[in-house]
Amino acid sequence: MNSRRYFLKNTTLVSAGLFAVPSFATRYFSENDKLNVGLIGVGLRGTNHLKNLLLRKDVNVTAICDVDDNRLKIAQNHIKEAGFKAPKVYGSSEYDYRNLLELKEVDAVIIATPWLWHTRMTVDAMKAEKYAGVEVSAANTLEESWDLVNTHEKTGTHMMILENVNYRRDILAVLNMVKQNLFGELVHFRCGYQHDLRHVKFNDGKSAYGNGAEFGEKAISEAKWRTEHSVKRNADVYPTHGLGPIAIMADINRGNRFVSLTSHATKAIGLHNYVVAVGGKEHPNAEVKFKLGDVITSTIDTANDETIIITHDCNLPRPYSLGFRVQGANGLWEVDGNRIYIEGKSRESHEWDEATSWLEQYDHPLWKKYGEYALGAGHGGMDFFVLNSFVESAKANTAPPLDAYDAAAWSAVTPLSEASIANNGEPQDFPDFTRGLWIKRKPYNWMKATY
Repeated sequence: MNSRRYFLKNTTLVSAGLFAVPSFATRYFSENDKLNVGLIGVGLRGTNHLKNLLLRKDVNVTAICDVDDNRLKIAQNHIKEAGFKAPKVYGSSEYDYRNLLELKEVDAVIIATPWLWHTRMTVDAMKAEKYAGVEVSAANTLEESWDLVNTHEKTGTHMMILENVNYRRDILAVLNMVKQNLFGELVHFRCGYQHDLRHVKFNDGKSAYGNGAEFGEKAISEAKWRTEHSVKRNADVYPTHGLGPIAIMADINRGNRFVSLTSHATKAIGLHNYVVAVGGKEHPNAEVKFKLGDVITSTIDTANDETIIITHDCNLPRPYSLGFRVQGANGLWEVDGNRIYIEGKSRESHEWDEATSWLEQYDHPLWKKYGEYALGAGHGGMDFFVLNSFVESAKANTAPPLDAYDAAAWSAVTPLSEASIANNGEPQDFPDFTRGLWIKRKPYNWMKATY
């Protein structure tokens, strides 16, 4: 950790007027000071964040909250084994997290709960003057996206969307290439979430990832709530793993913005076929009509006249891929096939180079500095970097690299794609969550290794 002392000042972007300064903004953080963090949600993802927090010397985990007593016990054991003081524990009701937010010994919170709670918990955290980190996606509706922005601007409290893929090693290397103009003027992007999650959306009620056909109240872990979105929504319900990195490369909300979106959906057969395969034709869930198309394809137009194609494909058998493609006037990179072509620099004209040596050459300074340490943090190391960015931003109480405007815009893909699909692919206008300030907002300097 940097040894200089931080005077916590608020640097929020506001449209007009004055705002309240968070109460902990008058604190000084020195090398020996610790950020007091509360966790709202200590399921599988929340526990991963907890384990990484417990490895830090500049953090105290002072409170935890979950409605599952078993998950609370697991979290308490991790904290005890790490030699930390026992945290305050909340979970008597769905809204007991609000009591956690009243604690003076909590400076910041990490929210890792089912999707429907993300916005209301983040909004409540900002109103309580707690620096908030929320798992993806951050919002389910356009109203919720606006709630994030409006609350941030009204309170002056920051929030960060904890999109870990933005910190993946190859993504930051390609971002380095973009910033050094290797691809030339950018033209087109592709991305998405292509991940067979059928085993996650169903289980046998006995194990978190069982080979069963149950979901909802009879299930546990994500199958308890995530599958309901596939029953009731026909939309790209999980866009940010792909779109987050592309949005940063395209300077969205910082000199560029999303303008419009069109979406289309295929038939929905994958989850039904899975239920029949593992539970049999007589299983009650074989009668469920799933609304979510197996493949959702969305196209975004930007103010700078680029196009972005996003694919959601989680209900069919397939290998994992986020499907990245970054293309400019001078060449392109594609993650599938690990390939790159740069005109005048690739070995052969009109033939792909293997991307490995390029990615090594343009490796990001953060990965060069902390890569060996980060690898054990989860998801190939990117969990270390997203959490580190959150902690350092919260300690300084400055706007994070992935802020409320990013959270709002990226998450808006879900309701906009839902509306477009329902209207036969009709284009949907993207709200400008910055209210015009995207024109003069400067891109975050991702290339400085500050942590």
